[in-house]
Amino acid sequence: MPADPLPADPLPADPLSPDPLSPDPLSPDPRAAGGQPRTAVVAALMLSMALVALESSVVATAVPQIVGDLGGFSVFSWLFAGYLLAVTVTLPVYGRLSDSLGRKPVLLFGITVFLAGSLLCTAAWNMAALIAFRIVQGLGGGALQSTVQTLAADLYPLRDRPRIQARMSSVWAASALVGPVLGGLLAAHADWRWIFLATAPPAALALWLIHRHLVEPVRSPGRRGPVDRAGALAVFACGAVLLFALVQGGVAWPWLSAPSLGLFAAGTALAAAVVAIERRAAEPILPGWVWRRRTIAAVNLALGALGLLMVAPMVFVPTYAQAVLGLDAVTAGLVMSAMTLSWPLSAALSQHVYRRIGFRDTAALGIGLAAAVLLSFTLLPQPVRPWQPALVLLLLGAALGLFQLPLIIGVQSTVGWAERGTTTASVLFCRQVGQSLGAALFGAVANATLGARLAGADAAPGVPGSLDEVSEALARPELLPPAAADRLREAVAAAVDHVFLGAAAAAVAALLVLLLVAPRRFPVLPDHRDA
Repeated sequence: MPADPLPADPLPADPLSPDPLSPDPLSPDPRAAGGQPRTAVVAALMLSMALVALESSVVATAVPQIVGDLGGFSVFSWLFAGYLLAVTVTLPVYGRLSDSLGRKPVLLFGITVFLAGSLLCTAAWNMAALIAFRIVQGLGGGALQSTVQTLAADLYPLRDRPRIQARMSSVWAASALVGPVLGGLLAAHADWRWIFLATAPPAALALWLIHRHLVEPVRSPGRRGPVDRAGALAVFACGAVLLFALVQGGVAWPWLSAPSLGLFAAGTALAAAVVAIERRAAEPILPGWVWRRRTIAAVNLALGALGLLMVAPMVFVPTYAQAVLGLDAVTAGLVMSAMTLSWPLSAALSQHVYRRIGFRDTAALGIGLAAAVLLSFTLLPQPVRPWQPALVLLLLGAALGLFQLPLIIGVQSTVGWAERGTTTASVLFCRQVGQSLGAALFGAVANATLGARLAGADAAPGVPGSLDEVSEALARPELLPPAAADRLREAVAAAVDHVFLGAAAAAVAALLVLLLVAPRRFPVLPDHRDA
């Protein structure tokens, strides 16, 4: 890979980073620091990643059994929204703590909390209790998601980092395929509580492996400042209020209603409080340099756009496959899996591209291709064959693998050890926020399109008259008259097309951010250069 030149105003040396000329305590030697096998640490990281990756896909398949046992159908969506909320708002907190206290204590804490939340879920006596315990799981999941990615960069130098990141991507892909099957089997042949109990053994094993085998370098105690408790609390409160407004807006109440406006006003006030607190903090949870450095700011914005556009295939394709293509749930899942198969493969091969043209141009190539693929979905000929959207998703996964991994590896390589946790967490935080925004924005787009198409003057008899009736009709389309069923399929297809147009626009926005904001060559630190 061509050497990435340092910026004209180079970043100050990190006093906590290993000397570039001395052996790295977390070097790529087959045995990690302290003479312990690094393989055990990598296995623990992959187990931890699997815990996070499996939780939503496994639980989703058991929702009918959970609702049948505990009730609470009107609020069951908070099984997922509550977990997502807890993960998102804690990511920057855990990232900063891992830079101050070390990766190991934060990861051990996260696994312990995740395990405790899983065990509590098995004892839930009603839906409210299960939602509360899922939030506890999310409080641990935020530490897992942030620290695992950071430790992967700690353990491997730049030239070997694609290998471990490709393994992590493979874990996500395998979880997307295995999760629904595992959840369905446990729900059908055992009890839904086994879904949460089944995570206990791998969590306990990961906990033991990290405790036993991960040895971090000795750090200078002089650099450790006081934990920014006020900033952490303010970030958590601000994120919780704003994400709650996004999740509930347009669902529990209209967007312009008093609850929505009140929540957004409260979120804005809390955001101002976060800025004021963080400016005065000695060691802020959200340091200003995350947005002052062009590379990090550009990657944050680009991956925020990735989170937004990912809502289109992840949320709307399963409905499209069942309502428009007439596939059953299992076959619809196989259509969706095409993207998860090509993504890790493309990510693993991306190193051969960015070694030649650089991180930014590789990511720009990937997101440019993704924009074209997303647009092509809206141009599929009618009637659509199942292999056609599957091919689109296969190409989309390949394009996004080429986009995401170079950005994560590149941005992690521009900072020293003491800033890597905060940097990684800011990237993941922006991606999660983008996903929440995408769910709200594209949900509104789909609902508006459905409402307009179904409320036309030429509506066929039996066509659902409200969005609530649409949900019931999609669950039992065979009960509709043929003309009404055709009208519903056309409306769903139009709604998903509009969502994919929005996703293509998000991909174009990410491309513009890379071309206009990101530097041509990432300022990779000397001790992370590919020799």
